[in-house]
Amino acid sequence: MIVRYDRPVSPSAFLARRLALFSLVMLVVVFLAHRFGPLKTPDFVALVLVAAVPAAFAVPLALIGLVRLWFVGALGGVASAWALVLAAPVLGLVGYGTFLFYQKPLLYDVSTDLNDVPAFIAEPLANQQFLPRPPMSSAMRALQTEAYPGLTGRRYDGGLDRVFEAVRTVADANRLRVVASRGEEYALPDFQPPATPAGEAEEGADLGADAGAAAQDGLPTTGPLPGARPEPPSPAELAAVSDPSLPPEPEGTIRLQLETRSLVFGLPFDAVIRLREEAEMTLIDMRVASRFGAHDLGFSDVIAEDFLRALDAELLGIAGAN
Repeated sequence: MIVRYDRPVSPSAFLARRLALFSLVMLVVVFLAHRFGPLKTPDFVALVLVAAVPAAFAVPLALIGLVRLWFVGALGGVASAWALVLAAPVLGLVGYGTFLFYQKPLLYDVSTDLNDVPAFIAEPLANQQFLPRPPMSSAMRALQTEAYPGLTGRRYDGGLDRVFEAVRTVADANRLRVVASRGEEYALPDFQPPATPAGEAEEGADLGADAGAAAQDGLPTTGPLPGARPEPPSPAELAAVSDPSLPPEPEGTIRLQLETRSLVFGLPFDAVIRLREEAEMTLIDMRVASRFGAHDLGFSDVIAEDFLRALDAELLGIAGAN
């Protein structure tokens, strides 16, 4: 008589594999829709958390399948192993985000100058949905000092035009796209600031002195004198005409507003780079803010530090900290 042994089957193992596969597929679709499609960051965060739920259920079910395999030889060991492998990326992403949330300071906006924070040319507006955030306060700025003491501005012993060109080069290399600018005319080599009233008065006095000298030499003092050809309007004047609500930048100051996305997940960030010319030096300050949420998970500091290090390398030999 032949005795046939039927191995028991572990339904939990196969259910775990289905749940883990569904979770991973959902994560991939959500990731692609956010990184390359129209999905907004708040929706991305919500859907990632939803995708983690079946993955979290798949892990204990897979462990039950492995236990049954060990004790009674139940079918489902391979399915349990695959369930753990498929659930790992989803749970790993959520776990890594949770670690950064508690390990990094609760900030969404960092700046190299906390006393005079560079202002955005156009304040970024975004629907925060369920991720509201409070306005930045002095206590939050003090928290940045403790968390990121190395985030400081730069001083360069170079002209504003040279440093500005390096800033644009480094911004392009670091995937920082310029969306608005103010004061770029100050970086033109032949730019001359508009004459002040005092300067105009001195010019009138010089013309009067020239007329007096001409009278003493017996030359006619009447009649129109040829004047200099009028200069074309500067970019600052054109900007004032096109948008009178925006005041011109202080002399020797340039502001660039930029936007970027994190390389892997495509999280959006906004930045401001301010260049100020003082004596024979050019001062650089940078501000980076996440577009959504009250926590940037430390990415704002990483973006600013990477840019400033790259700028130091571009302007090697003339860099210094503020």
